[in-house]
Amino acid sequence: MFDAAVPLPPPAGAAKTGPRAFGPNVVKLGLAYAATYFVVASLVWGLAGYDPIVTAPGKLIGMTGDAILAIIITLVLWKMRKVRLGYKALVGCGLALALSPVSGFLDWGIHAYFVYPQPVPFDKAVFAQVVIFTTSELFGWSCLYLALQYSDHVREVEQRVAAVRQEALAAQMRALQYQVSPHFLFNTLNSVAGLIEENASVQAHEMLLRLASFLRQTVTLNPEHDIRLADELAMQLNYLGIEKVRFSDRLQVRTEVAAGLDDLLVPPLILQPLVENAVKYGISQMQGPAELVIGVAEEPKGTLRLWVENTVPPSGASQAAGLGIGLENVAHRLQARWPEQCACEATLSAQNRFKVQITLPMSWGPP
Repeated sequence: MFDAAVPLPPPAGAAKTGPRAFGPNVVKLGLAYAATYFVVASLVWGLAGYDPIVTAPGKLIGMTGDAILAIIITLVLWKMRKVRLGYKALVGCGLALALSPVSGFLDWGIHAYFVYPQPVPFDKAVFAQVVIFTTSELFGWSCLYLALQYSDHVREVEQRVAAVRQEALAAQMRALQYQVSPHFLFNTLNSVAGLIEENASVQAHEMLLRLASFLRQTVTLNPEHDIRLADELAMQLNYLGIEKVRFSDRLQVRTEVAAGLDDLLVPPLILQPLVENAVKYGISQMQGPAELVIGVAEEPKGTLRLWVENTVPPSGASQAAGLGIGLENVAHRLQARWPEQCACEATLSAQNRFKVQITLPMSWGPP
């Protein structure tokens, strides 16, 4: 039905690639761990009566094999990066136990290679010692990698929270700017004056009350706190009530809100740019009757879909041209809050209807 979709732009400064299993921090930690292990192993073998210099090549070969096993563990834990820390620790321990016998056989083979052609019998006691030593080595690496992974996750969350606060502050500043917008106040007050001249005091009084209510609601908003969906819709309907007086009977407002969603939490004024865009670039360009629809629906997998749809002139070009900044601001707020879990798009249908819809994770307020 709809075409000309506008995709969701990435937030400012966002990375273009996803997380990597072997980033610079992982490589640095691995090299430091390997160097420490080499020194410790040299000291242990030296205390056992083996020359650290002579045994260095064998230890390097053995460490290479253990490094391959550590890489396998790293890849598995990286794939599980969204799983709880306790489960990942158990998996790391299990992999260390399962892979350490490979190191034991490798150690026996290296020994046999360096003393060839002398036969090297398979010593179960030595094999068990190597397995125990390697298990501690691999599990130690698993713990270090999980600590680094957790540290990176905490840092990412902190950056995301900072981005959300920045976007919320920007949203508040835009709301304050909107409240004192000369254009908005001029149109509203001019409409009130016109109603007074026409002796329509009841309508003028109602319009002033709606204006005062809208300004009071936006002033008291905390941009860092979500609000109930019912309150967000009430603010938009209050704003549209003011605009309906300006457009007389030409503007028809309709809501398509699914039942039972009033207590859902949404970012404050998340619909305001969409509604404002619909009025400014769509409704105001219509010569005859115009309709604006605000819709809310629950999608599968705990997703909430909100949309603003309005009639446009046959070309629809004016609203598409004026969409950029408003939609981009909404998209950036969503991406900063829920990376890769939201969407925002605009579509123009063949029936001269312009629709902007956003999807975001559902979040319920206190009962």
